[in-house]
Amino acid sequence: MADVLPKNGIRLGLTAADKWDAIRQSGALLDELGAVEPGYAETMLEREKSVSTHIGEGVAIPHGTDASRALVRRTTLGVLQFPDGVDWDGNPVTICVAIAAKGDEHVAVLSALARILMDPKQAERLRTSTDVDVVHALLAPIGEGVNT
Repeated sequence: MADVLPKNGIRLGLTAADKWDAIRQSGALLDELGAVEPGYAETMLEREKSVSTHIGEGVAIPHGTDASRALVRRTTLGVLQFPDGVDWDGNPVTICVAIAAKGDEHVAVLSALARILMDPKQAERLRTSTDVDVVHALLAPIGEGVNT
């Protein structure tokens, strides 16, 4: 789990001007974590232009295009919390789970994230926590079954 979601990849209490700013911050975090090659962040913007990455429960999952997998060094998640919310095409988003995934590993990531968000109490804790350790523990199931 530490490899897929490092604690230094969880950023709480952020602000973003709009969804594009939130996506840029997500890409910058994945780059800072050494998970991606230069250019991956731009593909995250491209993905959003073609398909919204908002998935409900105040969560968006910015990630690159299919072609961008070649720019992924290792499967890694970043979590960015925007307590004041970001307008995502009319939907409020408070959590961005930035995804850099090799091969089809994003499927396991999305499945685990969906299970977490199906519990309204867990989703609420994820949106409102001010403790990195709590967020890390909530998202621990995402690392299960992902090969790093």
